[in-house]
Amino acid sequence: MKYILTIVSLLIAQLSFSQQMNYKEWQEQAKIEIRLLPEYGNVEKTKEQKEADDELIRTELTIDTTHRKASEHLVRVGFDYLYRGDPKTAMYRFNQAWLLDPKNENAYWGFASLYFSFNDYDEALKQLNKGLLINPNSSNILTDVATVYIGYYANKHSVSDLNKAIEIFNRSYKIDPLNQNTLFKLSAAYYYKSDCTNARKFYNECEKLGGQPITPEYTNALKKMCAN
Repeated sequence: MKYILTIVSLLIAQLSFSQQMNYKEWQEQAKIEIRLLPEYGNVEKTKEQKEADDELIRTELTIDTTHRKASEHLVRVGFDYLYRGDPKTAMYRFNQAWLLDPKNENAYWGFASLYFSFNDYDEALKQLNKGLLINPNSSNILTDVATVYIGYYANKHSVSDLNKAIEIFNRSYKIDPLNQNTLFKLSAAYYYKSDCTNARKFYNECEKLGGQPITPEYTNALKKMCAN
């Protein structure tokens, strides 16, 4: 079990980054800084804040021409900052993406990824579910929902969480069978179930597409378990 959970931690680590502050510090700052809360905390903004929002929207539209394109651009920038370990700037950009297009499900994907990076799986799941209300067929969001359940499985060792993860990974796979992140994690989920047939199947599919997310640790573990 210890080695299996080590593999689980590798999956979770893909959405965990080195941060400039810890979660307690983040939560304290968020009490006084609405830009650190999803959707700006849904509070009434000041006149100055609204004017700044309007200026941002005008500026972004001169670059990306439509609200959706501008929003998607800001989501990408947000993820860049998150990967660099700068969650504050990442949240600023995810909020700006939401401001440009509140119906952009990927803004919620960004919010969720930030909370996942702090290991707050419950809040991450809450944001992901908001994204799914907008687009229930988002492969990226579904895969991250399933990854949250992998996190629950790692903490609670509940088979029901693992089964839920597999169910959602499979839904994501049907939508986008070329998503390497989904393929790798689906293979690993079946590995935890000692299902060599499916673990190999999705491993091989991921490998054929480049195998970018596959780790040497997982390759060795899969070979060892499925040697016969």
